[in-house]
Amino acid sequence: MKSRLPGAVLWDMDGTLIDTEPYWISEERALVESVGGVWTHEHGLALVGNDLLVSARYIIDHSSIAMTPLEVVEHLLDGVVARVSEHTPWRPGARELLDGLIAAGVPCVLVTMSWRRLADVFIGTLPAGTFAHVITGDEVEHGKPHPEPYRAASRALGVPLSECLAIEDSPPGVASAVSAGVRTLAVPHAVPVPEMAGAVQVPTLEGLRPGDLQALFG
Repeated sequence: MKSRLPGAVLWDMDGTLIDTEPYWISEERALVESVGGVWTHEHGLALVGNDLLVSARYIIDHSSIAMTPLEVVEHLLDGVVARVSEHTPWRPGARELLDGLIAAGVPCVLVTMSWRRLADVFIGTLPAGTFAHVITGDEVEHGKPHPEPYRAASRALGVPLSECLAIEDSPPGVASAVSAGVRTLAVPHAVPVPEMAGAVQVPTLEGLRPGDLQALFG
């Protein structure tokens, strides 16, 4: 059985494990509208999966907000952290697959562009030790779609990228993992994900078991 399991699974958080994209879009809209601006659903979708500082610069460029990118990120985080603290909206099948991997002895790493204080709120809802390591957007120099976050996860865990499997929901996330050399399971959610060599797409994680993952890649 062990030979049919990946050496490690590297999980994205927003949109993959938990459905926080509506939280982010709502906070973005509230911030832009607070200065009389207009924030469309299309604006929100354009930011899915991005490094938060990249998203903040986009918001500044598309509004009259007089804030620095860092101030924008911290403001949005305040709102999303509060929402996740009240309710953690799991994506279909994600909790079951994560629990199954842990039970099977497969180490898992959280690789998210959200910052540490949001990741910590989510991790705090899980049993201790669920994630062997956590890589967050404020702890890497280059965010997704750059390969650095996944390279950092591999180094922290001590498992070669070629033996890992990543699970992502967005184009920047899939591009980050694939460019790092990780076999990637793409589960598109808020936005479509283009076909990429090295990635396999499935419509949902629901019903997937740890032993199914390797077979998806032939």
